[in-house]
Amino acid sequence: MKAEIISVGTELLLGQTVDTNAAHIARSLAGLGFSLYRKTTVGDNRARLATVVREALERADVVITSGGLGPTEDDLTKETVAEVLGIHLVESPEVLSDIEGFFASRGTRMTANNRKQALVPEPSSGTFFRNAVGTAPAVVFESGKKRVICLPGVPREMAYLINSGVEPYLRAYLTRNGAGEVIVSRIIRTIGIGEASLEERILDLACEGVNPTVAIYASEGECQIRVTACAREEKEAWMLIEPVERELEARLGRSIYGYDDDTLEGVVARRLISAGARLSVAESCTGGLICGMLTGVPGSSSFLERGIVTYSNSAKRDELGVDESTLRVHGAVSRETAVEMACGVVRTARADLGLSVTGIAGPGGGSADKPVGLVYFCLADTEKTSVITARMMFGGDRRSVRTRACKFGLDLLRRHLEDAWT
Repeated sequence: MKAEIISVGTELLLGQTVDTNAAHIARSLAGLGFSLYRKTTVGDNRARLATVVREALERADVVITSGGLGPTEDDLTKETVAEVLGIHLVESPEVLSDIEGFFASRGTRMTANNRKQALVPEPSSGTFFRNAVGTAPAVVFESGKKRVICLPGVPREMAYLINSGVEPYLRAYLTRNGAGEVIVSRIIRTIGIGEASLEERILDLACEGVNPTVAIYASEGECQIRVTACAREEKEAWMLIEPVERELEARLGRSIYGYDDDTLEGVVARRLISAGARLSVAESCTGGLICGMLTGVPGSSSFLERGIVTYSNSAKRDELGVDESTLRVHGAVSRETAVEMACGVVRTARADLGLSVTGIAGPGGGSADKPVGLVYFCLADTEKTSVITARMMFGGDRRSVRTRACKFGLDLLRRHLEDAWT
């Protein structure tokens, strides 16, 4: 079965809002077994939206819209779809009661224009799903075998309605129409290997038209490999993926840090907790971003002792005990300074592990000897009485250099924990 997504909202076209809803809906459709052919974004314009809906219905069995279900005059999605399909909208007493209760529970007044959110397709031409976390229900227009499903644009409401109403509805729809295939994907997350090198190692597995398919996606500092299989049943699809996954693991080894929803900081956190190790971090060019990533992991207080941002030379001296002569002879951005920073933060915090980072994020401050993008790292391990250092050159703008430095530092820690703390 073919599907298309239409994202509605002028703010999306202007770049004021990032369209995360389309990605969520796409994952849901893939999990159900739909072939998603196209995603379209259109502004809050009735004529243009009508054209986009007509075109999508010519190609797809199911069209899902996101946005334009609010109470204001420019929220026109339901009305436009109803007009395109020749379906009447009627007021739902249940939805109206939900909306009134929503405002009453918050002690605010329901305005007259909120009443339009209670409009749903007439019972013979569709259905609706009540919204327990907002005011706009999801509505389904049924025209022959075609379906148009309208979801609110608020991400939290959209996700709730997808899970609670739309997915069960579409499963039943697929069963009735004899199209019960499922599509499942495994995401394999890698770091420390570039996109070109990664493709070179696995190119023979990424053949077009093969089931399962293998595709590479690059992001700052890491790459993901998506292995996708299509089968009649989910169990069968996973059986197709399993040997490909094992082969990728054999070829890529420790470059793989996680799977699916894993994050690098989450993997490092689990390693630290499992090892019972306490970490402290001294950051210069990353300005606390590494600690920010780690404290985003629930339970971080069990492994993160402290983080110190020592941006200036005086801070490196006063907070970490970096020697004045080290800074004078080698400079703040040097292997020697990184070592003293890591050893200093371990000593100050009496932690098991100390990670330091110092570099030149740019756009200024570089020189012929120390160009923008140069970053030094050190990992000090008190229990193993070892010190590991690394020198890296990162490309890109200031934000990119800092992001890549954070990920490299965390990966340096991950690999050391795998080697010495298991």
